[in-house]
Amino acid sequence: MNGMITPGIELAVVCMVMVVLAAATYAVAGLGSVAIVPRAAIRATVQLTIIALVLATALSHLWSSVLVLAVMFAAAVFTSARRANAGRSAAWLGLAMATGLGVVLPLMLVSGVVPLEGVALVPIGGITLGGAMTATSLAARRSLDAIEQRWGEVEAALSLGFTDRDARMEVIRQTAADALLPGVDQTRTVGLVTLPGAFVGVLIASGSALQAGAVQILVLVALLLAQSCAVAVTIELVARTMVSRPHRFHPDRT
Repeated sequence: MNGMITPGIELAVVCMVMVVLAAATYAVAGLGSVAIVPRAAIRATVQLTIIALVLATALSHLWSSVLVLAVMFAAAVFTSARRANAGRSAAWLGLAMATGLGVVLPLMLVSGVVPLEGVALVPIGGITLGGAMTATSLAARRSLDAIEQRWGEVEAALSLGFTDRDARMEVIRQTAADALLPGVDQTRTVGLVTLPGAFVGVLIASGSALQAGAVQILVLVALLLAQSCAVAVTIELVARTMVSRPHRFHPDRT
């Protein structure tokens, strides 16, 4: 069975109809400018067209696939740094994402579960990196917010003899753990509430539900590992003030 969705007039018409309906909904419900959806759709089309053309060439060679993954990693670090609002110190968040990716990918490649080929490395690496980026962004932002909002508790811990690192960790550990909830909930409810992209993609491409399920389980477990490692490193960086908000708040100043 070939269930592949192919580019064509029908696909273009259906997409345009959905864009028009979404824009109309914005207008009727007063959700915002009617131009939001068309602009987002046009931007997505342009970006995906460009990336599709790039990947068509890049995935044919291992070295170029690694280069694509490196560019994706740089973009992920930039995104997390911007979300954390931690200035230049946010560059350290790259270490958190590198840890998550560095634990998962070698395990998959050495075991042979994922072949050392660009066509497999980039999609799996990209999904794993995306999950690590989201968890890192949430953990960093919430940890830094917690330190700002609960600095009195940090000072209280310091007065009891806690080290700077341990005092901050007492405040941020629970809030940072919340960053792992989306990934945990997705894993718990997969197949019951949602059918994630990896499952649907493989199912459409191969028609095999068992193969689709196997790939999705691999992706979900990999995300749990990558995200937990990334969050663990993130809160450690914040607790040791390697990632901080010096311009907005200076907790060391009493």
